[in-house]
Amino acid sequence: MFDIGFWEFALIGIIALVVVGPERMPSIARAAGKYAGKAKRFIAKIQEDVSEELEVDKFKEQLSAMDKDANIVEILDETKKDIKDIKTDVKKTTT
Repeated sequence: MFDIGFWEFALIGIIALVVVGPERMPSIARAAGKYAGKAKRFIAKIQEDVSEELEVDKFKEQLSAMDKDANIVEILDETKKDIKDIKTDVKKTTT
């Protein structure tokens, strides 16, 4: 996500230590860790939701394709029945 390495974190830590002082640094570090964890869980939840939506879309496409196939089979069955009916009618009229 972010391309931050060890030296960037070290520089941020040193600047924070100078700005807030050594007394408040542990509580700020805990708060930063807590917010980083919340952000990570939030991003993971969003990724999970997007993944689920993609799966639902794929499932809908599969159902649509299956429905089209089912319609084709029904049409073929009806056509076969009609052809049989026509054949029996032709046989009846010729005999």
